[in-house]
Amino acid sequence: MKAVAYRTPGPIDREDALQDITLGTPKAEGRDLLVKVNAVSVNPVDTKLRRAVAQEGGEWRVLGFDAAGVVEAVGAEVQDFKPGDAVFYAGALDRPGTNSEYHLVDERIVGRKPATLTDAQAAALPLTSITAWEMLFDRLEVKRPTPQGGNMILVIGGAGGVGSITIQLLRTLTDLTVIATASRPETQDWVRECGAHHVVNHREPLAPQVEALGLGAPGFVFSTTHTGRHLADIVELIAPQGRFGLIDDPDELNAMPLKLKAVSLHWELMFTRSLFGTPDMAEQGKLLSEVAALVDAGRIRSTVTEVAGKIDAATLLAVHARIESGSARGKIVLEGF
Repeated sequence: MKAVAYRTPGPIDREDALQDITLGTPKAEGRDLLVKVNAVSVNPVDTKLRRAVAQEGGEWRVLGFDAAGVVEAVGAEVQDFKPGDAVFYAGALDRPGTNSEYHLVDERIVGRKPATLTDAQAAALPLTSITAWEMLFDRLEVKRPTPQGGNMILVIGGAGGVGSITIQLLRTLTDLTVIATASRPETQDWVRECGAHHVVNHREPLAPQVEALGLGAPGFVFSTTHTGRHLADIVELIAPQGRFGLIDDPDELNAMPLKLKAVSLHWELMFTRSLFGTPDMAEQGKLLSEVAALVDAGRIRSTVTEVAGKIDAATLLAVHARIESGSARGKIVLEGF
């Protein structure tokens, strides 16, 4: 089968940063599905791994997490899927990725593809939807108000893949007032289209801008990017006894300034459940099915902004470079081999 992979981690401008290769087609066993991959999207985690993580023994590492496709075969212990089912999912951190014609994935982290979306539209959703859902409802518990500012949330990085679906989930599943950050006219327009009530510029100090809205201090802050840069502002603007969550990787994070306001700190990594085989691992498949139902009911929409081309090394190199530049809006997807 065709695949895109690398052996040596490093910057995107190397000739061997990503390569087209041929691998054997894997076999579905246990609770695994063998999925014929029709479309994938690219996430920041792909670029982080390509830059820094080598495969043991110098073997090929296939990247890619989001995928939409059709079940080709199932393992003997599979309970909920059969060949021919259209699915979408976000894969696992410790297994080969979705940048391949066929891919193995545990059925517990798989959802049925929204019927109203194309494969490309569906491939934009899984990783970001799981990340946003788990942060909002499992970590920050946004449906449990904080004593002060409990009806308001600040989403930092509102135009990215996670931010885009976070805003939509908040608008359709909660009554929270949503403040989102974006810095360019086109990204500010995008977050408003996604449903943000208010937009502030993350290239300028956030605390004065939030205060100027005249709404009071938000009880919740969800930072998707550049948390280290914004931490002092977050501490200043969040309400006492608020809840603060992040998903990026700041060089350092001093939590001591959160103590005075008794602010709780929450990390989210959507790969945790599959990486540790947690007892609630199947919750990811369930929430993807709920996301699909929301899409098919017209309550949320795909965050795809561009179909960049076929799933090959040249196209993936270009998309990785776009994501590393920080200029991407929504999700970029690739379709077909």
